[in-house]
Amino acid sequence: MRILIAEDDLASRKFISKFMSSYGECDVTVDGIEAIEAFILGLDSRKPYDLICLDVMMPKVDGIKALKTIRELEEVREIDKSKRAKIIVATALGETNYVMSAFETGMEVYVNKPIDLDKLEEAIQKLGLL
Repeated sequence: MRILIAEDDLASRKFISKFMSSYGECDVTVDGIEAIEAFILGLDSRKPYDLICLDVMMPKVDGIKALKTIRELEEVREIDKSKRAKIIVATALGETNYVMSAFETGMEVYVNKPIDLDKLEEAIQKLGLL
């Protein structure tokens, strides 16, 4: 499984990356722009990501805007819905507006921060990736 992790906080990035590396090959980005660029590179090299973990609050482009852009790129490239990346959004924000916006944009699963590894593993199972 190919996994893209977009997280601006160094400690969280290392924590998530270490955990997720047991499930597949991980690429890590620090903001939404890098996440979008990595996603495009994956598509162009015919090695798309199976799972994308996006933090909501990131510099340059936040996770919700990155999510929207990723879904638009999949639509433009006519990627079948069954083959699109599964997306988990993580945030410490209690704002229901962010969560609702992410679901409307195409997120499959939402996890709270600090991330509970058991809940993250449940989310991956729920997505059918384990």
